[in-house]
Amino acid sequence: MDEISPVRQWRVPASLPAAKLAGAVLLVALGLLFADGDPVRLVLAVLAAAVLAAWALRDLIAPVRLAVDPAGVTVIRGFAGRRLLPWPSIEAITVDRRPRLGLTSEVLEIDAGESLHLFGRYDLGAAPEEVAAALRAARRS
Repeated sequence: MDEISPVRQWRVPASLPAAKLAGAVLLVALGLLFADGDPVRLVLAVLAAAVLAAWALRDLIAPVRLAVDPAGVTVIRGFAGRRLLPWPSIEAITVDRRPRLGLTSEVLEIDAGESLHLFGRYDLGAAPEEVAAALRAARRS
């Protein structure tokens, strides 16, 4: 019989920050290539690249978005902080599914009364439904 691990984590896939950083470099290169002496285009490209690089930096600094242990669920807070949600404070663990443009998006929702925490597939590196099932199982044990 499989035993539930006392601590389990879900993190951003390693390829995601690399793709974001590559996109930032590409934006700067395109800005330089198509600036044509117009500083506004270059500045916009550099600003967009900086935002994308900051987003990638967050993925590198705090790759673990969600963790579960016997005390409760630890979620990311702010840019790279953490917050423990004790089991009694968690009111619901659900998966919200919405069709958009012919595709269905899934988001894991952890309702802790005063706060709602949302996680997509790329935050977790796994399907939100699988993570929700693991959280519910950990809560029961």
